[in-house]
Amino acid sequence: MTNIKFKILISLISLCLGACVPGQNDFCEFRQLPEDGWPYGDTLRFSPVFADSTSTAIPVIAIRHNNAYAYSNLWLELSRMSPDSSVMILDTINVRLADIYGRWQGHGFGASYQHADTLFTATPVRSGESVAVRHIMRVDTLRDIEQLGILFVSTK
Repeated sequence: MTNIKFKILISLISLCLGACVPGQNDFCEFRQLPEDGWPYGDTLRFSPVFADSTSTAIPVIAIRHNNAYAYSNLWLELSRMSPDSSVMILDTINVRLADIYGRWQGHGFGASYQHADTLFTATPVRSGESVAVRHIMRVDTLRDIEQLGILFVSTK
């Protein structure tokens, strides 16, 4: 291969890889949940910071669970304070993890699955606002959820 063709090939590959990089205002963080279960009162806190402090973002929730998870969905409560800290904003989310036939919606290897759901119904979050997530299932300790992650996709 000639030197010029090689440089063109490397340039094309670099452009393709650059297109896969998330935006500078995106944020992603996962939290490991206890092996013995996620207690009802245990709240996970996330504080996204974006490069552009004026941007807002839509949350995307990602759940990693194993095959032994006993339910087809996961009810979550997202809470945060309003920008002037006067009102708590609550969003209740039903994340469907399995279809009506019991097949897991997520992808994974072996007995672990990951499913992500964009929360269009949730209020957009500003840079630096703390977001708290807790499960509101009707059990004291929720078992077989391995990790919970939250991604924020910039709307600006």
